[in-house]
Amino acid sequence: MEAQTFLIQLVLILLSARLFGEVAAYFRVPSVIGELVAGIVIGPSILGLVEISNPIHLLAQIGIILLLFEVGIETDIGHLSSAGVKALIVAIGGVVLPFILGFLISFYSFDFSLLASLFIASTLTATSIGITLRVLRDLKKQNSHEAQIIIGAAVVDDIIGIVLLAMLYEFSISGEINIWHAGKVLLFILLFFFISPILAKGVSQVIKKWDERSDIPGLLPTTIVSLILLFAWIAHSLGAPELLGGFAAGLALSRQFYFPFAIFLHESKEFSHRVETQMKPIVHLFTPIFFVAIGLSLDLRTVNWESSFIWILSGSLIIAAIIGKLFSAFLLKGESRIMQLIIGTAMIPRGEVGLIFANVGLTAGVLKNDVYAAIILVITITTLVAPFSLRWLYSYSKSDDVSKLKP
Repeated sequence: MEAQTFLIQLVLILLSARLFGEVAAYFRVPSVIGELVAGIVIGPSILGLVEISNPIHLLAQIGIILLLFEVGIETDIGHLSSAGVKALIVAIGGVVLPFILGFLISFYSFDFSLLASLFIASTLTATSIGITLRVLRDLKKQNSHEAQIIIGAAVVDDIIGIVLLAMLYEFSISGEINIWHAGKVLLFILLFFFISPILAKGVSQVIKKWDERSDIPGLLPTTIVSLILLFAWIAHSLGAPELLGGFAAGLALSRQFYFPFAIFLHESKEFSHRVETQMKPIVHLFTPIFFVAIGLSLDLRTVNWESSFIWILSGSLIIAAIIGKLFSAFLLKGESRIMQLIIGTAMIPRGEVGLIFANVGLTAGVLKNDVYAAIILVITITTLVAPFSLRWLYSYSKSDDVSKLKP
């Protein structure tokens, strides 16, 4: 791609994201919906003005990494850890139930091959943490009790998803599943997630001292972005999703993050606040690119809308995708029915994570074009339906009848 082409496409992405986001906000719809629609409108689905290229894909990846950094720095680690068991229940249920439903539909109802059925089922296990968290932020619910459960569940979901993807990709190439390789991937991810915040906390001390002595403006954004990208690279090198690197860095710099065995690394609230304040403009610049890029990735013209096969397959998978995530939240005890519905609905969007599974299956030759189109339709519907549903559920939760809705 030539430089001038990339520049004008980036202009279209940024301006359309803002325009459609403002329109969405005006109609009291989460702005992320506007940004997704912007990608669909300027992308191959309608106008065809912009296509996903390597530079745009890289900017989108930086966007989701920075978004997870912001989530991490705003996360109360006490609330997150207290939601640990519930988050684990939602995550495991949200993987197992959609997987079983997706496999049964694919293998027995549509007679797909074992490998194709496994890919389709795995696609349904995904959760787009980026979309969910952006909606919660738009609704000013990112620090709520249910948000901590959702964040924890989405992180575990991603870890399980990466291990599943590694196993299926190897299965598609060698014809067998290497449990040892999958175990190593899981071990590396867990080690990174537990060790990286400590390392990030230590590096932040150096950045803090450097910032106190530097007379050149802009040191904090430069060094913090470098730290985030470094940890994203480390995460990828260890087989973990890059976004976990951003989340770990943000968690380490959070005002609520402490190490009982490393109290000397305690960060001042003033420094954490300065980091958070100076990083916000950068985060808000890059994250819309990510959501527009999701819309750009969806070529709805590839869907044969006249084919009954597409509608039956996609309809069946959409039902399985929604039911599987909702029922995972119903496994929680002690939560009102409305909170269970909110948590389950927040786990529904497949977004970019589902696209990764689908693209790997298509590239490996496991999924045919019509099946791929049906999966794209499932990803599109689940990605769009959740933000609207969450807004409605939160509006309903304010009514006096909510207290009566006990599980």
